[in-house]
Amino acid sequence: MARNVNFDLNHPLVEAGLESPADEDVVHNSFSELIAEQSQNGLSDAFELQELQNELDEEGRDNLAYLTGRGLNDREWEDDERQTDPLVGERWSSDTLKVLSSMPSRTIGRSRGAIISQYYNRTMQLRRRRQSRPSIRDFSHSARPSIRGYGMEADCIDAEGAGASKRERLVNNLQNLSVSDRIRMLRAMPLSLAEKSELRTSTLQKERRTRSGSQIPCCSQLKYYIIIAVRQCWYSWLSFLHSLQLWQVALKRVSGRFGTGVLSYFLFLKTLLFFNLFLFLVTGAFLVLPQAVHPPVLSADRQSFSGLELLTGAGYFSDTVMYYGYYCNYTLHRSCRDDDGGQNISVSTGTTSSCLSSHHSYNMPLAYFFIIGAAFFFTCIILVYSMSKSFGQSFRIDKSHSILAMKVFCSWDFKVIKKTSVKLMSEKICTQLKELLAEVNQKYVKNTVCQQLWRLMVHGLAWAICIASTSACVYGIYHFSDFMHQQQQALTNKHPMLKEASLLALPALVSLINLLLPGLFNLAAWMEDYESPSVGTYVAIGRNLMLKVSVLCVLCYHWLGRVAADPKSINLTCWENFVGQELYRFLLMDFIFILLDTLFGEFLWRFFSEKVLKRRRKPVFDIARNVLELIYGQTLAWLGVLFTPLLPAVQILKLLLLFYIKKSSVMMNCQAPRKPYRVSQMTTIFITLLCFPSFLGASVCVTYTMWSITPSTSCGPFRGLKTMFQAGKRWVEQLERDNPNLSVLARAHAYLVENPLFLFVGAGIFLIVIYFHSQVVDGQRKIISLLQEQIENEGEDKKFLITRLQHIHEQKRTSKRRLKSQDSNY
Repeated sequence: MARNVNFDLNHPLVEAGLESPADEDVVHNSFSELIAEQSQNGLSDAFELQELQNELDEEGRDNLAYLTGRGLNDREWEDDERQTDPLVGERWSSDTLKVLSSMPSRTIGRSRGAIISQYYNRTMQLRRRRQSRPSIRDFSHSARPSIRGYGMEADCIDAEGAGASKRERLVNNLQNLSVSDRIRMLRAMPLSLAEKSELRTSTLQKERRTRSGSQIPCCSQLKYYIIIAVRQCWYSWLSFLHSLQLWQVALKRVSGRFGTGVLSYFLFLKTLLFFNLFLFLVTGAFLVLPQAVHPPVLSADRQSFSGLELLTGAGYFSDTVMYYGYYCNYTLHRSCRDDDGGQNISVSTGTTSSCLSSHHSYNMPLAYFFIIGAAFFFTCIILVYSMSKSFGQSFRIDKSHSILAMKVFCSWDFKVIKKTSVKLMSEKICTQLKELLAEVNQKYVKNTVCQQLWRLMVHGLAWAICIASTSACVYGIYHFSDFMHQQQQALTNKHPMLKEASLLALPALVSLINLLLPGLFNLAAWMEDYESPSVGTYVAIGRNLMLKVSVLCVLCYHWLGRVAADPKSINLTCWENFVGQELYRFLLMDFIFILLDTLFGEFLWRFFSEKVLKRRRKPVFDIARNVLELIYGQTLAWLGVLFTPLLPAVQILKLLLLFYIKKSSVMMNCQAPRKPYRVSQMTTIFITLLCFPSFLGASVCVTYTMWSITPSTSCGPFRGLKTMFQAGKRWVEQLERDNPNLSVLARAHAYLVENPLFLFVGAGIFLIVIYFHSQVVDGQRKIISLLQEQIENEGEDKKFLITRLQHIHEQKRTSKRRLKSQDSNY
């Protein structure tokens, strides 16, 4: 039977076996094989190597007698070492050494200089052994034979004193390299930090002496100083740009204390902030700003500001650039007062041609139509690109064992010197190591058939409870919205303040359901008792998504199926303003209930647990519910861009406040998950949910509104038109009448814009691109898995072969000893 073999090639006994005088023939044979391998690179390299070996062979023949005479002393030294170290019995055979030297890890990257350096080290060690043999523990433990012995040969001088030491040669070589190549070379050397620092210091000192000895012209010095100054300015500029990243320090603190799961929520919030900033810049520059510069004439009975408008969005805000009804339906040119001789155009009146101008004009209906469409189009492109990029980054083959080794040995940045930065980095690395260790130690328990049936029943019951509660809440929202729709007519003749306050009932009910029902979902998840925390998080995301999508579908039907279809039933002259105000109320009420949940669900619970229950347990941050609240609010913002161009600004303010409130609450009131887990694909899932259920649903609703629903006849830029889509069609027809050469543009508009098939084709192309990208990534993952499995199998094969070779060598050695003992007996 073959026994276990120590495969540590860095062991000092292994190095002694490789470099002992008894194995000198093996060393020469391996050197001949290396020369044969390198002969393919060129005749000149082979010729130099052959000359070097001839010289060393002659030296070996000269000292053969001396080595023979030293054989007895070597045996005595080996006997002493066997007494001090019991592992000396694990002597490597010549066959095993040949197999070890032929491994790819010992041959990859060898160049001519590396081979010469390797053989130079071995011959120098043989010379030192002839003079005075040192202890094995004094040898270097480096794994790379090409640079072995740099640390211990610093004070070694050749026996004849003719040449420079190898350390000086290395310093000379490093001095001749560029700065980047020198740093790269030092990093690649398997030496200690002290030895690398000493080599670098010696190189710099010698370079300064060489530079001071030679006289540099003034022009060269000036050029040198200019280059250094420019480089320092460039590095300072890069450091300044890096410091301008939004919430960089705060995100590091969250990541260090709570891990990647909670960090993914704040990163997703930051992504939504940039999306809304893009929408605000587009609508503000091309819609809000032109209309604010050319304001229309307002009616004399305009309502005054009472303060309730901050909650309802109605009243004083109705006649501002915040809502759809304020925007005019004519071409802007300087001011309408100049064109009408002092007579302004009211928002409630129809179209007029007195404001038309052919000089520096701005067609507001056309701009409104195309800016909203372009904003959604570019947002779609950014979302698809972000989702494809996130797919490629998250679905990588990241085995926990390999990442754990990288984190242990390569994660620390030695350039960090500030105490706060050192503390943040240590907390982050500690949390990542906990996540990786939890994933490595995760055990998959095989349940029996009865246990599987029981868990299946529990899961079915939990999902039945969640679906039934969601259906009941959606049914209640549907009937309550119908009831409020009918009550609008009864409240018309009453006090307007009471009417505006009653508008907050539906948003408050929906926000209350969004706050309480996820608690029921968490109770169902507690009943299911998922072994993996990541699986529980994904299930919670699915259930919360089911609730949010159902609620938004009912609300969209209420706005577009009831209010927009029959606005006269509730005495609405501008139903677009009413829908915009509803979306503003829902967005604001959602923010208020998030604050209440943060106060009562996190702060007061932590206070009650510490002061009353006398426990140090704090609530765990609910990633699923908080992320779905962000997606719900962003969907409302996308739905309201058509009716409230300034709604992205409200969403930006909400996200900014929400980040600081949530970050403070998490750091003060929450604790890290009791079971650490690594979330590698959660950001991809968030972007996917933001793209398909959220953005796709908002785009369908906005497209249906612009293509099918008749706009109001007394407000907005599309008054007097059957659909909002006709604004672009009329503009194209006017261009064709003014210039017949542009008939191609009219036909392109008819086939590409008017035909809904183009939209379906475009959406299909985007879906195909995403599908193919995901398939390519999945294929790469499979190929990488097969390659890793093949590497593991080859490693096992090598271990098996080496073990067999060692076993055969031991059998031969045992048989030789028996023969010798028999001969001695005779």
